[in-house]
Amino acid sequence: MTLALINLPTADFAVWLLISMLLAGFFTLIYGGNVLTGGAAAISLNMKVAPIVVGLTVVSITTSMPEMATSLISAKDNPGIALGNILGSNIANIGLVLGVAAMIAPLKVEKRMIRRDVPIMIGGTFLFTGFALDGRLHPFEGAVMLLLTLVYLVYIVRSNKVQTATRKVTVTAEKSQKSTPTALICILIGGALLMLGADLLVGSSVEIATRMGASELFIGLTIVAIGTSLPELATSVAAVRAGHGDLCAGNIIGSNLFNVLLIGGAVSAFVGMDVSDELLFVEFPALLLLSVLLLWFFKSGHIMNRREGLCLLLLYFCIICLSALSQFGYIF
Repeated sequence: MTLALINLPTADFAVWLLISMLLAGFFTLIYGGNVLTGGAAAISLNMKVAPIVVGLTVVSITTSMPEMATSLISAKDNPGIALGNILGSNIANIGLVLGVAAMIAPLKVEKRMIRRDVPIMIGGTFLFTGFALDGRLHPFEGAVMLLLTLVYLVYIVRSNKVQTATRKVTVTAEKSQKSTPTALICILIGGALLMLGADLLVGSSVEIATRMGASELFIGLTIVAIGTSLPELATSVAAVRAGHGDLCAGNIIGSNLFNVLLIGGAVSAFVGMDVSDELLFVEFPALLLLSVLLLWFFKSGHIMNRREGLCLLLLYFCIICLSALSQFGYIF
């Protein structure tokens, strides 16, 4: 993904081109989300792997690729966009994406996600915050986060094998209409479409924000973060509508963990990142709050209902407003 600013020759041309890019990106994301979700669900059925595992690994890594590309590309010349994108994307994933998904249909959550995966995500978020407290994310800290990413992936795969081996299965020859190779191709195509759609939306949004004189950190926290979270939103909405709520929840939990450990670790390991004081006052605490609140919602009956989804949405917009006030110097 490239975030190079678009050089638009005339104001009239800029208007219709930006609108066209926004619409094209939006529809590309929707279609890509449907293609990727269908492929992931097919793999889950064909390989007898729990949908939550597919969501925590394959889908979450695929939908995190826009954040990875955006952060790595912008880290050297636009470090504010890189860090703002990681924090803003995770805040948007919980507040916006899960909020919208729960408003469409209540999300059922498996017990093992509540006991294992959400606490691991919260732990990764606290670790990322702890590393940032001295004002900079160092290469050594990035290497630690990358190592923890590998450990988590191995743990997820091995624990699923153990559960599959020990579970007494009553075979119901339920298989997907797609073969496994076809499903893998769908995931690759869906992922490519998600990245293309996000690129179109982010590129046009950044151009608009830059022309308005907004700071790169604020652009990363809001426009770029929302743009690179649109793959998660598109995939989650498609998963919920298809009745795969566990795939949706697993996607968000895995995506947030990979954003802080894999993407944050990669950027920190290669170039390092400075952390502004404003982020430590607003965005880091907001992300921790949303992560802990998510665990509480999941524990309440093992389901996230529409009222809780609305609460997340309202909190998200409050955080965005507070972030804007902070970045423009009205508070802190």
